[in-house]
Amino acid sequence: MEASTELVQEIVAKIMKEMSKTESVAEKKCDCSGGCKGNGSCKNNEDYIFSDVDSAVAAAKQAYKELKKLSIKERENIIHKIREKCLTYAERLSVMAVDETGMGRVEDKITKHLLVAEKTPGTEDLTTTAWSGDGGLTLVEQGPFGVIAAITPSTNPTATVFCNSIGMIAAGNSVVFAPHPGAKECTKFAVKLVNEASIEAGGPKNIVVTFDKPSIEITSALMNHKDIPFISATGGPGVVKQACSSGKRAIGAGAGNPPVIVDETADIKAAARDIIDGATFDNNLPCIAEKEIVAVEEICDELVEEMQKNGAYLLEDPELIKKLVNTVLIRKGDKVTLNRKFVGRDAKVILDAIGVYAEDSVRCIIFKGCKKHLLIVEELMMPILGIVTVKDFEEAVEVAVELEHGNRHSAHMHSKNIDRLTYFAREVDTAIFVKNAPSYSALGVGAEGYPTFTIASKTGEGLSSAKTFTKARRCVLKDSLSIK
Repeated sequence: MEASTELVQEIVAKIMKEMSKTESVAEKKCDCSGGCKGNGSCKNNEDYIFSDVDSAVAAAKQAYKELKKLSIKERENIIHKIREKCLTYAERLSVMAVDETGMGRVEDKITKHLLVAEKTPGTEDLTTTAWSGDGGLTLVEQGPFGVIAAITPSTNPTATVFCNSIGMIAAGNSVVFAPHPGAKECTKFAVKLVNEASIEAGGPKNIVVTFDKPSIEITSALMNHKDIPFISATGGPGVVKQACSSGKRAIGAGAGNPPVIVDETADIKAAARDIIDGATFDNNLPCIAEKEIVAVEEICDELVEEMQKNGAYLLEDPELIKKLVNTVLIRKGDKVTLNRKFVGRDAKVILDAIGVYAEDSVRCIIFKGCKKHLLIVEELMMPILGIVTVKDFEEAVEVAVELEHGNRHSAHMHSKNIDRLTYFAREVDTAIFVKNAPSYSALGVGAEGYPTFTIASKTGEGLSSAKTFTKARRCVLKDSLSIK
């Protein structure tokens, strides 16, 4: 299944138009047969929700045993049903996620769900390698691990559940989801839909499960459970470090602070538009999004002017910039943390908080600062872009690599010079490198390739897919089945 960018945009526009005519989706009655709290998170027949780790893992382990008995075709039928659920409930899931977490934009989260449903690889991602000759036949096939522990973030809860479910189930695994406590209700609903899809396709129940009251303690116990052989951690550096220290197979989708370089050869109008589009998608929550700009001084003023034409608000008053720092960041001694109140919020909301009136058309806050500025050094996950001016391309690369902090996650560049694009790509050495496009092109939006919301930059797998969640199995048959 693959949809064009135009089709995705058309579907999103249609959904948003219908939403404006009706009551909030989160307030609609659930269409299940049981009781419901009114937000779609049912409290009836919730076999897939558990209060303790042992019970959750045991249920998922039983589902895995049943899943192993199914053919690849039957497994793909489950994936097909999961895609259908993701498409059908894209609107409700998106509203629920924004309502519960207070982060992001509904229309952009809808786009994420449509992208996941249409372009996430399924069982076709699994391949077999074969050698045949005088010594017989040797095969290497990709097999499941068993029960996967998937830790998911509050910034992108429901789309991550669907994306992980498609890839992990396609690989033959069952899943225990440990969501962020701030996104537990919408995650439960997403898990409910995946289970419905499995059952409707003739698959096992509890193919994915989660917890009634997720917590740090539950997540830690899950990662250390004896029946969990594989951990997929999408979140902050703490949970990724714990996963990678578990002694088990783990992939870590950790932090990033993606810089975007704009040099004097770039199409400045296109660069300004693309940077604003990428940095404001879901209010800068995606870890791949442009977090700061490094611009060659020759074109910096023109770039700023073009960004303002595309919905950027330029903060120039040093006192207002200082107020912005004190509003969106919290300092405790030498430690700086994000003010969660403003993570993933609209630019206008942030500007209102510092006493600046802006039109509703404003999508992003921009300002000029040095490479040591707190709002440039820190990964904000807010529609705020600091601009560092440099004298030439060589300095731009040095600054951008420094600001990326060695996360090896994502980086972007706008330039018409192929040699420069190649040089920066090699120097920054990130899992994702986007050239002359918005950051979300890395996920297949308006570009080639498949999407994922578990980008394992820390452990080196990059964009995860079904094959990421498999292990290699070699089968050797000596002196037979070679007909050369």
